[in-house]
Amino acid sequence: MSDAPKVPNERAMQNGLVGGGAVLIFDGKGGMRRHEPGEGHPTVPPGGFKLVVGNSKGPEFKLWLKTELGDYNSSLVTAPTSRSRCSVMDDRALVVLRVVRPGAAPHDLGRQFLTIWIERSRVIIASELNILDFLGLAKVEQAEHAPITPADLISRLALRASDRLEPLIEMLGDRLDEIEESLITQRTDKAQDNLEQLRRTLINFRRLVWPQRDALSTLEVEDLSFFSDRDRLRLRESSMRTARIGDELQALSERAVLVHEEIIDDRAEQMNKAMLVLAAVTVIFSPLTLLTGLLGMNVSGIPFAESPGAFWVVCVFALAIGIGALWLMRRRHWL
Repeated sequence: MSDAPKVPNERAMQNGLVGGGAVLIFDGKGGMRRHEPGEGHPTVPPGGFKLVVGNSKGPEFKLWLKTELGDYNSSLVTAPTSRSRCSVMDDRALVVLRVVRPGAAPHDLGRQFLTIWIERSRVIIASELNILDFLGLAKVEQAEHAPITPADLISRLALRASDRLEPLIEMLGDRLDEIEESLITQRTDKAQDNLEQLRRTLINFRRLVWPQRDALSTLEVEDLSFFSDRDRLRLRESSMRTARIGDELQALSERAVLVHEEIIDDRAEQMNKAMLVLAAVTVIFSPLTLLTGLLGMNVSGIPFAESPGAFWVVCVFALAIGIGALWLMRRRHWL
């Protein structure tokens, strides 16, 4: 096996996954163009902004961040994290969003984070995620419907993240439906195992969704001077979309609790039936045990002790007692 380093493909270099990153210029009117490395310093048109995307683990991109933002701010952008958040410093903001991998299973969400640095005319995104493909900016460039403000860009990122979550939520709902159907067919043991796994998955989803909603809400209400009313409306829409997913998760969690209670009730009913059968057996055999105990005493005077047919008479009498006890319990609907 060769030890030579892998050469990144052209698409990865263009999308900023390697090297110093990729630079996109937005004109604030729906247009967008890619700034090529040989063009010199990128010029941002009035009312527009610049987007710089790069690999959060790339050494060249980290060096560029230190040059542009300083040691402290660059460490905030590249620091490992485990949840979404929003921090505002002066007239700048740092937003962290979590995105699930494409094609991820509900039990394996993965950890793909977008760390976004927002300024008046510049947005920096540090992530291992392919941002340009994630946003579909190649198609946007042709259609002239690119984001017009930094807040518009953030809201689109949040909406794309929600788009990846919704199919997984539907899969969880279908899985819960299957568990409920399995209860109807009396497969309680299998349903219990599946339900436990589903509830753990729902907890992981809620840990992903609710912090993201809070981060978007925080960004919406913060006093950033370059945010317009339209920007805050767009952020509110993305926050509400995330909140709606959170409400769906909450509804699924409540359904899962009800299904769990149904499983518990089903097991309790099975236990009650078993205890009822055991009680019936005890009631039937208690008088028989008393009868055989009396006749088995090693004392003189036991009736029919010398009769050769006494054994069969006692057996028929005991059988009659057992049938009578069973008939009485059935008549009173105890069985």
